[in-house]
Amino acid sequence: MLTVCTLTVTRQSTPTDTMTPVRFFKCISDETRLRCMMLLQREGKLCVCELTHALDLSQPKISRHLAQLRHSGLLTDQREGQWVYYQINRELPRWAREILRTVNAETQQEERYRQDYERLQTMNERPQEARCGA
Repeated sequence: MLTVCTLTVTRQSTPTDTMTPVRFFKCISDETRLRCMMLLQREGKLCVCELTHALDLSQPKISRHLAQLRHSGLLTDQREGQWVYYQINRELPRWAREILRTVNAETQQEERYRQDYERLQTMNERPQEARCGA
């Protein structure tokens, strides 16, 4: 099997300098979006299929929440071949990144978030394992 490297394209919808605490907390106040953010905080970047598997939710539901997070400026996405990977926007204000780190440390103690991470770890044939250079 031949693996071909492709151009990586990154999109960001909203300038992060418009990120306010109210906007930030509204974005992560939904449990599904928070669960996505915590997995991304822990893993770095994930594709929709990984998040679908980890959260045990439908692909349309996960995609809708990821689109909202990307549109708000909390996430960026990048296409690598057939996969679209999401990651926390590196341009978020420092205060927002610190909140995500703190919340991530706390949620690791909660059963639901541990189960999400454990399901992700048991996923067979994760896309990142097939990526060029992986």
